[in-house]
Amino acid sequence: MNAPPPPPPYVMLNGQGTQSGNYAPPPPPPHRRNVPCYNSDYYPKKSGRSGCLRCICCCYCILFLLIFIFAALALYFYIVYQPKMPSYKVKGLDLKSFDLLPDFSLNTAFLVSVEAENPNKGIGFTYEPGSSVIVEYTDTTLCTGALPSFHQGPKNTTMIRIELKGKSEFGSGLQQALQDSESKGKIPLLVRIQVPVRIVLGDFSTRQIHVFVNCSLVVDNLAPGKKIGILSNTYKFHFQL
Repeated sequence: MNAPPPPPPYVMLNGQGTQSGNYAPPPPPPHRRNVPCYNSDYYPKKSGRSGCLRCICCCYCILFLLIFIFAALALYFYIVYQPKMPSYKVKGLDLKSFDLLPDFSLNTAFLVSVEAENPNKGIGFTYEPGSSVIVEYTDTTLCTGALPSFHQGPKNTTMIRIELKGKSEFGSGLQQALQDSESKGKIPLLVRIQVPVRIVLGDFSTRQIHVFVNCSLVVDNLAPGKKIGILSNTYKFHFQL
């Protein structure tokens, strides 16, 4: 007879294994968790970031402090000095020559009287070289000149006399327009003034600013040696730093 087969090394009972003989199943491997390794140099340090924030905050604080100081100085200046704009008025216009030449050019000489009034107390003005005065008729320049350089103190009114001379093209169309205006007794002229000025506060002088004055006049005649009457005038002012 054949011999029976050897018994198995283990049998299963209720889903669990029991050892039989010398064989033992290997234990299950332990559950391990791989923790990634990070390089500390990859991320910026907190100390450097906080240092940048402190620097930005310090800059903003300095900026706000400067704005506050300038605002306080401007308020003090306004309360103490109460600044007002100076005024300029054309008070007189004398025609010295108005000669039409055969080549249709016009030689003109004017004497313009300008009243400059400084209503401020404690504030003066220094009128510097580089000014210009222009008299125009219907966008045609008749003559040019310049204001004298002088200092105007507080609460002062100064009368300035300006000599203007020029030669301009004066065609038949312009002559006819001028004759029509003279017949009506209303001749429109434009006096443009540009002057560099410094504001003076005691011993302190500001940087140079440019004052522009446009004076639109209507006069009754342009006859040499005859008194010119100013029928109306309109002024426009603006400044440029």
